[in-house]
Amino acid sequence: MPPIGFGSKESSINFYIANRPPIGDYSSMKELRCLAPGELAHIVQHTSNHWRKAFNVYAKLLFDWFSLNQRTNLPPSWQEYRDSELFQLQSQEALLFSAPELDKNNNAIHIIAGKTYAASLDLPSLVWLDQYFAINKEHRLIVAPYPDYRQLSNERIARLIELMRELR
Repeated sequence: MPPIGFGSKESSINFYIANRPPIGDYSSMKELRCLAPGELAHIVQHTSNHWRKAFNVYAKLLFDWFSLNQRTNLPPSWQEYRDSELFQLQSQEALLFSAPELDKNNNAIHIIAGKTYAASLDLPSLVWLDQYFAINKEHRLIVAPYPDYRQLSNERIARLIELMRELR
């Protein structure tokens, strides 16, 4: 089954989430495609606050990740990163609604959004590091809290980045 979601086919970071934006053709999407400029704002405007929070958390996480890894040409703030790059054509990440296809030859980091979703998937064995994070280093897989301010707080974003660095 091909990956389904938003972002780059050549992503280095794959996020997996159980739900899709409940508007437009997103519920019937059958491919991975980049968001068009302004599409993220359209999703946020026409859905619940949930999607605004999720996109903000992913933008903060990725902005911090790329900053720590000294990426050149990074926008000056996570808000600008969200609006100009997140899951768009030039991005290095993907938000996937399909189950992970873990391949040892794939250099991408795979991050599952939440324990509940992870429990519903057929995943390789995981080592639970604490109540929030689990990891499988062989498959470059992390289970992390759901992308919500309370669950994936700034402190937990920093912890997730540490785990991502271990897999790099």
